Amino acid sequence: MFRKLVLAAALAAASFSAAAADKYEFDGGHTNVVFSWNHLGFSNPQARFTKFEGEVLLDTADLTKSSVNVTLPVDGLATDVPKFDEHLRSADFFDLAKFPTATFKSTKVEKAGDKKLKVSGDLTIHGVTKPVVLDVTVNAVGDHPMSKKPAAGFDASITVKRSDFGLGKFAPNVSDDVKIQITTELRKAGA
Repeated sequence: MFRKLVLAAALAAASFSAAAADKYEFDGGHTNVVFSWNHLGFSNPQARFTKFEGEVLLDTADLTKSSVNVTLPVDGLATDVPKFDEHLRSADFFDLAKFPTATFKSTKVEKAGDKKLKVSGDLTIHGVTKPVVLDVTVNAVGDHPMSKKPAAGFDASITVKRSDFGLGKFAPNVSDDVKIQITTELRKAGA
């Protein structure tokens, strides 16, 4: 009997903690995923992913119990230079035909100071998965001033070595280090 009570309590606790995280959706008009690199020491070009999909489970009472799972379709890669977009999508770099998406799936969220988080996870690009840690700033969590509905806003950054993902062509003349900057607004699903 005692075992059954302990099991029932554990299941109830698990259900309660799972229920504390709500699904949030990306606000496409206020979300950007931008990456930049150094080109021969002369410039720092940027590219962006114009498409993204995924799921964010947000526990607003304890953000460390939150998770994110994002997919970035490589056909949404854009530099505003069509010929260069084609080159980045070619087998020289992202190889869109073989690897149509890049993904990030969180494995842990930790506090890192006031309004700061470290989000660990698995980043997959070009068919290669590596553990990474995003530095995240919590911009705001609460009711959105315009919609009056639950929302959240975050900025995140990370620097990765493109050669780690099989994208090292032209390095070191074109920097191996790539800076990724993310800003996002999220809206609570169904709110």
